[in-house]
Amino acid sequence: MLGGGMPELPTEIQTKEVCSLRMDFLVLFLFYLALVLIGGVMICICSKTHRLKGLVRGGAQIFSYIIPECLQRAMLRLLHYLFHTRNHTFIILHLTLQGMVYAEYTWEIFGYCRALELSLYSLSLPYLLLIVNLVFFTLSCVTDPGTITKANELLFLQVYEFDEVMFPKNMRCSTCGLRKPARSKHCSVCNRCVHRFDHHCVWVNNCIGAWNTRYFLIYLLTLTASAATVATVTTMFLVRLVMVSDLNLETYVDDLGHFQVIDTVFLVQYLFLTFPRIVFMLGFVLILSFLLGGYLCFALYLAATNQTTNEWYRGNRARCQHCPGTVRPTSAEPWVYRNSHSHGLWSNLREIFLPAAVHYERKKK
Repeated sequence: MLGGGMPELPTEIQTKEVCSLRMDFLVLFLFYLALVLIGGVMICICSKTHRLKGLVRGGAQIFSYIIPECLQRAMLRLLHYLFHTRNHTFIILHLTLQGMVYAEYTWEIFGYCRALELSLYSLSLPYLLLIVNLVFFTLSCVTDPGTITKANELLFLQVYEFDEVMFPKNMRCSTCGLRKPARSKHCSVCNRCVHRFDHHCVWVNNCIGAWNTRYFLIYLLTLTASAATVATVTTMFLVRLVMVSDLNLETYVDDLGHFQVIDTVFLVQYLFLTFPRIVFMLGFVLILSFLLGGYLCFALYLAATNQTTNEWYRGNRARCQHCPGTVRPTSAEPWVYRNSHSHGLWSNLREIFLPAAVHYERKKK
């Protein structure tokens, strides 16, 4: 035993059962995961093309002939409930996944790392990030994003200038009947107009707008940092375990009866069999770290340039109108969107993190 109840790794690996794992399910799983990620990226890149939309419509028609009509109606009701109505499903899923990761981290990683005498500070950092993350997660959920009402309609109309391109003046919301301030949008899920509307986030069951964008950014930052920290500590544990047991110096017998030095792929698969939950958790938080990190970079880019997700998406669609091969009505006049709200990095960040001060200053003008 290495200490603390940790199972001792063998000093020599020479069985054909272990040898046969060289190109086993772990490699196939990683290959499958790579295909899924590449497919997802390609779909995101091509999602605005007419050809892909036609393929999606064609695929939907094919499935409509295969899947029973009652099952189709049930799936549509489920999708409408999950993504087009306010519900707590994704909040519960979010907290469940977070609880499972931290339960596994506490149950195995923390105890094993203490036995290997790793730094208590690095082991406790994920818990500190979890506390901060839950605080800002709650604030993102419960804070009013900037709901436009009759009482504050005139105030919000004075905050941002109308560009007469994306946000024309004297427009009224077709649902609320209120005058639409610049940078606002009616959320069909929440059924309200939101000032400086960014997007509706199902994970916090709330719109992200003028008053809670700062909370959402810190929530996203701490969530990414906590996932990366758990992944780092878990990797440190596995590397330290391999070094202490000298597993990287061992050999095994291949199918031809020859001794082979353990390589990285074999070592990862062997650790997966010895600590399946730990290695699976490490793979999960690594993927999560990359996905959250990419989205965090995008959110920080929008914050630094004083754009919202809604404005970026609509501006991107406007730019695509000029792309070769894009089909558009001949009578439609192309319009060009230019971001007129950016006033420098610090001013843009101040507008997000101190929105009340910015609104007060513009009200005085």
